[in-house]
Amino acid sequence: MADPEQHGFGAAGTIPNSPLPLLIYRGALAADAELIEQVFAAHAWPPRWRSGVYSWHHFHPHAHEALGVARGTARVMFGGPGGREIALTAGDVVVVPAGVGHCGVAASADLVIVGAYPAGTRDTAASRGQEGAAAAVAAVPLPAADPVAGTNGALIRLWAG
Repeated sequence: MADPEQHGFGAAGTIPNSPLPLLIYRGALAADAELIEQVFAAHAWPPRWRSGVYSWHHFHPHAHEALGVARGTARVMFGGPGGREIALTAGDVVVVPAGVGHCGVAASADLVIVGAYPAGTRDTAASRGQEGAAAAVAAVPLPAADPVAGTNGALIRLWAG
């Protein structure tokens, strides 16, 4: 499997972002929610929800997040206001490091995204900005596996830095 796209973001107002790159695996998985959930679960990223991306800028100060596009298309702004708008399509998987802002800009009517977090993650709450967020983000442990390819996946190499 080819390395994922990597996108980096500096702090943006109340959104701390992360020194870890956002990873986009294009066409990595079949466009099927159940299959995506099975792959994520097999790689220690238990699926937690099926939906779209919130239409307001937010980040997760205590959790990395995997977004598997099971159906449809979306445009998502990553990095906070003034960040980078990225088009996603069925089969794409995005791994959003803790602290990286994201906001749904547009979506097809049939959009379904599977959301997952590394095993053991307890606090997945979304934030618009909070005191001490950068310290919280820095304390989030690296995941044990890549949600797409497991312990041999690119995330392990790219995030170990």
